[in-house]
Amino acid sequence: MKAFHIDPKSVLSCEGELLYGTKDETSDGRRAFLHGDTLTFRARLPRQLGVTRASVVIRCDEDGNRFTLPLRWGGMEHENDVWIANVEASKIKKGLHYLRAELDTVVGKVITVRKDGKTVFAPYNRYEFTYQLLVSDFLYAQPEWLKGGTIYQVFVDRFARGSETPIREDAVYNPDWEGGIPQYAKRAGDHLENNMFFGGNLDGVTQKLPHIASLGVNCIYLTPIFRAYSNHKYDTGDYREVDEMFGGEDALRRLIEAAKTYGIRIVLDGVFNHTGDDSLYFNRRGKYPSVGAYQSKDSPYYAWYEFQSHPDTYTSWWNIDILPRINPLEPSCREYFLGEDGVIAKYARMGIGGFRLDVADELPDSFIRGIKRVLSRENPDSVLYGEVWEDASKKIAYDTRKRYFWGDELDGVMNYEIRRGILSFLRGEGAGALHYALVEVMGNTPKRVQDLQMNLFGTHDTARILTELAGPAEDTLTNTQKATYRLPPDKRAEGIQKLKCAYLILATVPGVPMIYYGDEVGMEGYDDPFNRMPFTWHRIDEDLLGFYRAVGSLRRDHDVYREGAFRLLHLDDTLLVFSREGGCESYVTIVNVGDKERQIHIPQDCEVLFGTLIPKEDGLSVSPMTGAICKVPTEYIS
Repeated sequence: MKAFHIDPKSVLSCEGELLYGTKDETSDGRRAFLHGDTLTFRARLPRQLGVTRASVVIRCDEDGNRFTLPLRWGGMEHENDVWIANVEASKIKKGLHYLRAELDTVVGKVITVRKDGKTVFAPYNRYEFTYQLLVSDFLYAQPEWLKGGTIYQVFVDRFARGSETPIREDAVYNPDWEGGIPQYAKRAGDHLENNMFFGGNLDGVTQKLPHIASLGVNCIYLTPIFRAYSNHKYDTGDYREVDEMFGGEDALRRLIEAAKTYGIRIVLDGVFNHTGDDSLYFNRRGKYPSVGAYQSKDSPYYAWYEFQSHPDTYTSWWNIDILPRINPLEPSCREYFLGEDGVIAKYARMGIGGFRLDVADELPDSFIRGIKRVLSRENPDSVLYGEVWEDASKKIAYDTRKRYFWGDELDGVMNYEIRRGILSFLRGEGAGALHYALVEVMGNTPKRVQDLQMNLFGTHDTARILTELAGPAEDTLTNTQKATYRLPPDKRAEGIQKLKCAYLILATVPGVPMIYYGDEVGMEGYDDPFNRMPFTWHRIDEDLLGFYRAVGSLRRDHDVYREGAFRLLHLDDTLLVFSREGGCESYVTIVNVGDKERQIHIPQDCEVLFGTLIPKEDGLSVSPMTGAICKVPTEYIS
């Protein structure tokens, strides 16, 4: 037996394995389970540890209570002892937990530590728990209609002009749809009025439904449409009114009904953390007939806001005084949104498919639960998304652990982690960020949520994907330069090739890909407001559009992209290979982002569904900066 020594100052170099999952599936990397699952824990321990007793200790993140599960010796594998145990997940409190194995060994008490994705051993530490475990109990029906589909995000003022709509007196109208540039601040922090409009409206979205549907879309996510001063509408003026410049409530109803004929549902942007100062509720500028909180302490809306000194000192979103924060837990405010005839019920009864919650990490969990409850009451298969930029399974916001995936809040979040990972991979920065998104974040996410994650590249809050992939770094240009910058032909061609590889990944990993309006035709632009240019209907990259449509058709034609199991087969700095599995067939995505041909060991007689693979003597290869999808028997890659 080899000598074995514990260095109390460092993690031991000796490696083992601690796996857990549903029965007989402990090696799939999942760390999130349902309340009704039976969990199997399996520890593979080097024999030289001389383990005499083993247990898994599960610590509840919420209250710190611990649940100890004894392991039993289950035999040997090579030079390792195997210890196992089964437990009903219902015996573990719903919510987030952390766990470890605790081992009595010939050299003392040892714990397992997860380090760089591996299991190593360390001297006993009372507080160190490094394995995550989430137990969820979903209370509402799943929005099955969205699985296998595609989401399309529309910034309403910049997408398409439909019927003529009125222009407010205090709005600036820019008629130059073909080449107009939005207002922009010369320097960060400078005041920006955001009252320039290009005339896009909801009837314009309705007229362009054939284009949207051609991409395989079954869900349109609209940026805010409620009455507001700005073009972006994140400064809500009246939640109960659809902005007249967008066509009003009748235009929304027309869009909902027309979209149904294409199998598309409409998701609205819910900005329930703050209002505009120019609003029915605050009324700082006195434009509304109501008595707003700014005007009087006797206002019915006064209690919604937090004033330090009335009327001019109050809490606002990120200290932006035109966006005063509201407290959705204040009884009258909560009733306004969640009541029998509240805001959520009003639009749910109109037939929307759900909401996306702006700055979800700033909303109380109980308020999010209330939104989900009302939505589900009015429309059982509605979807509720949240804007969360990190791993939502363990998100902490304002010193509070969020409960998004416990089972009664969100159906998914905006998956910025997959965006970061794919961008980093395509930029030649290595595979670390992508591995984190595909292994860590996905493993921490319940399978039900994985299948609905809003996987994205561009949004109204980010630079456009084509510019991100091929343009100069944002901090190298002034805002004036960004306003007119366009990629030179060689860089644009390079960027489009990268974008095709990127979207092939995005559209075939678990979740629902989201297309930001215009990305599919090659629109460019840096961050806000340059990512919000009018849609270039006069200038469309037909080749790129055809690619997006073909990928959309692939998703529609193969049910495996609805909820097929995911398996990461290979990932290095230039080659990604993964499968989606259903029944006896595996759909393998291969993407080569390097500058050399890469070989893969897949039978030459496999069915290539998308892209091109080059036959070789002992397999197939994929060309530089290209991707492909092929179908092989699952047993071949088991």
